[in-house]
Amino acid sequence: MSRSAPKLSESARHLLIPSGIVSSEWPRVRDLAQALLSIEFDRWQDGLGMLILAKRADGKYAAGVGGVVMSLCRQVGKTFLIGSIVFMLCILHPGLMVLWTAHRSRTSDETFGDMRAMAQRKGVRRHISRIRSANGQQEVAFSNGSRILFGARERGFGRGFKGVGVVIFDEAQILTETAMSDMVPAMNTADNGLLIMMGTPPKPGDPSEAFTARRQEALNDGDDMLYLEFSADPDADPDDRDQWSKANPSYPRRTPASSILRLQKQLSPDSFRREGLGIWDTATISSAIDPTQWRQAATSTPDTTGLVGYAIDMPPDRSSLAIGGCVKHSDGTAHIELKAFESTQSKGTAWAVDWIADRWSRTAALVIDAQSPAMALLPDLKARHVKVITTTATDMGRACGRMLDMLRDGKLTHLDDGKQPALDLAVSNATTRNIGSSGAVGWNKLGSDIDISPLVACTLALYGTFITKRRPGRVQKVMV
Repeated sequence: MSRSAPKLSESARHLLIPSGIVSSEWPRVRDLAQALLSIEFDRWQDGLGMLILAKRADGKYAAGVGGVVMSLCRQVGKTFLIGSIVFMLCILHPGLMVLWTAHRSRTSDETFGDMRAMAQRKGVRRHISRIRSANGQQEVAFSNGSRILFGARERGFGRGFKGVGVVIFDEAQILTETAMSDMVPAMNTADNGLLIMMGTPPKPGDPSEAFTARRQEALNDGDDMLYLEFSADPDADPDDRDQWSKANPSYPRRTPASSILRLQKQLSPDSFRREGLGIWDTATISSAIDPTQWRQAATSTPDTTGLVGYAIDMPPDRSSLAIGGCVKHSDGTAHIELKAFESTQSKGTAWAVDWIADRWSRTAALVIDAQSPAMALLPDLKARHVKVITTTATDMGRACGRMLDMLRDGKLTHLDDGKQPALDLAVSNATTRNIGSSGAVGWNKLGSDIDISPLVACTLALYGTFITKRRPGRVQKVMV
């Protein structure tokens, strides 16, 4: 074990350790990895392995209920460590089934390639019975009946399995509660199951409710979870190499400066903060929209004459579709409404294309955020000759800022409370997240079961009417 690298407790910004630990399977796993593969683990890796495989007095994994949750920057070597662990567990426990799932096929394929290379090394080769490389059926099978299966969640991988002992959620920053509920039951019959989630801090628009909720639970002192977070200081200078060391304990010994510089070159500044330095966007814990201002903006007799715009949004799990509407008045004030809000499970999404197309000749703007699942409607809308404004994270910050400013200044109205319950619910449960470092904010939600797409749709509709250059042939009056 290298003594030049820092210990886990010296490197981690946040480290939550489950209670009741009396032993760990890590020494067996570490010794076997060293014997078969001549692996030399760093001190922080040794400490992390000890905690991942820690057990209580009953022999169950200490993190067996809450799971192992890790927020790590890229290039830290997580695939190497977790891959080594599951390989050795498969050799030590005959018949063990492991599911390794990523959001994207590309990531899943890369991980499988790394694990296939490990399986072909001389020390391990005699324990392997076959390696299957077909797309959708990637697998490393061991001679003792253990198996590691690889797949992408975007292709539905993970549903329907039984008797799974270890589930690994890679790219956990893109993981919905729905995907979790699809896969976690696969472990129900396991005698001593272990769930591992690992990812980078999510970017705006990522369907990250599962990862974010478990991080928040850990920061609130959860008891049955192992949570680890490596990150630089929130206000870190991205060129400060001391901050690189805070974010990545493998730098510079295993991760050279050239790798981080390459990452910095390829990513935007905000993306590098998240993926290269492990820094989470901060979110407020209070309501984003002042309840008093929202009540004061309510009206039962809205002015519906003016420039009309719409926006479409869907939540990350695609369970619903919201169409927000806005009327911009000549004096700079505006009125917003939730025009339609439907379950996609019962009604689908094609109706929204028809709804917009029927009104397009009288519409000044249609907006969809580039990170929204509603972008899937873009080809169908274009086929109906509807021109869509797609917004970026920067645009989203401007849109949310405009809405907050107009509410504060008394220049925005919406329908009386009770007439649009889905919008009211979204407003009351919306919080904010920082976008970049300039003070811009975007909407976030207080809980994973909250749908804020009605608020997002109305916010973008408001933004669209103020930036559009399209002017329909006549001024229209909208029926409320």
